[in-house]
Amino acid sequence: MMTRNEALALVKQHLQNPNLVKHCLAAEAIMRALAQKFGEDEERWGLAGLLHDLDFAETAERPDQHGRKTAEILRTQGFDEEFVTAVLAHNAEGLGMQRTTRFQHCLAAAETITGLIVATALVYPDRRLASVRPDSIVKRMKKKDFARNVSREIIRECEQFGMSVPDFAALSLQAMQAIAGELGL
Repeated sequence: MMTRNEALALVKQHLQNPNLVKHCLAAEAIMRALAQKFGEDEERWGLAGLLHDLDFAETAERPDQHGRKTAEILRTQGFDEEFVTAVLAHNAEGLGMQRTTRFQHCLAAAETITGLIVATALVYPDRRLASVRPDSIVKRMKKKDFARNVSREIIRECEQFGMSVPDFAALSLQAMQAIAGELGL
């Protein structure tokens, strides 16, 4: 398995948009927190969060392709099929797949909630994660016109892995707050 530094270099090689890199860092932080919670391999789950969107710059307009090139890259880097399938399954809707494992549900929910948390932070005067409270995220989740591109249905998949939406929002926010400097929030 590659090191975190190698993975970050790969992300920066494939994603020139700094906001996409920050999204991957946020997903990594949440996946690490989820791995700790569930007694899973923190490094492995963190790398899934970090690497899940390698091909996004190329496939943003083609959801039926998003994840396929990333899967090829990950296979050449020696990642096993469980890992590759979890990365593919974060875009299950676009690829016509079903998420079936806790790893898959966690990655999809983690990478999705990052957008809601960032959008919530950006409505505060100081635009900082430190100002955000978990209940603010849950409240905004109920507002369909707020961050409308963020799938509430995918975030609610946290229930598939045994967490309520408020608990998942709290864990995710705390994970992102821990790397707020890297996220510029």
